[in-house]
Amino acid sequence: MPYADSDGTSIYYERHGSGPAILFVHGSGGHHAAWWQQVAALRDEFTVVTVDLRGFGKSDSSMPEFDGQDFPGDVVAVLEAEDLTDAMLVGQSIGSVAALRAGLLRPDRVSSVVLGHSLGGISHPELKELAAADRAEAVKLPVIDRLLTKRFQTDRADLTFLFQQMGTFNVAKMQDLRNLDTNGPSLAQIRESGVKVAFLAGEKDAVLSVKTVTRAHELVEGSHLEIVPGAPHSMYWETPEAYNAAVARLRRTLTATKEAA
Repeated sequence: MPYADSDGTSIYYERHGSGPAILFVHGSGGHHAAWWQQVAALRDEFTVVTVDLRGFGKSDSSMPEFDGQDFPGDVVAVLEAEDLTDAMLVGQSIGSVAALRAGLLRPDRVSSVVLGHSLGGISHPELKELAAADRAEAVKLPVIDRLLTKRFQTDRADLTFLFQQMGTFNVAKMQDLRNLDTNGPSLAQIRESGVKVAFLAGEKDAVLSVKTVTRAHELVEGSHLEIVPGAPHSMYWETPEAYNAAVARLRRTLTATKEAA
């Protein structure tokens, strides 16, 4: 069982397959095992790395409190432990904030970042306003309805139950990740880093609207945009085939873009 050292904190991770590297960063209710449908589908073509941020899964959770500002360093520690370069970081929801910050910290190891269902904590007044309006609508819904469609909850009660159970393995909670947005990167910092950015979102995302994600794409120069029809906020869980295809397509496209440049 591999562990990386993140300034004295043990960070659990797993590496599967071979090929261009994709490192997944979970959201507030996830951990490394949440990516089971991605690992199985992508490991034949790519090196797939999953990680538990501190306080989640099998990583060190013994600290009295958690600071979201430490999470990007946890991702960097895994990149260094496996000596990865040209990695594509794929974040889920608030995990995308940690992914983008990690990419900007180590552009020598990260060539691209996919912001899944997230704006990545980008500091921009218009985006902040749009995201706040989306959140105001989202909080009117039960938490599970923000993440999965009602049809999926009815048709796949088994996977819905497992989805809810995933978070019970974590010590850190949503509030421990919220301050990741503090002092987020500017559009200029992203541009100057040379790291490619892609936005990946679902048409039926009840947390972040297509309108908001599309505007972010317009503002981030050279970014890519993937909107998956019919997919919810937790697309990786509910519609894994479409999600996996989008991730694979982005990995191939962003690699080709970098090589062409």
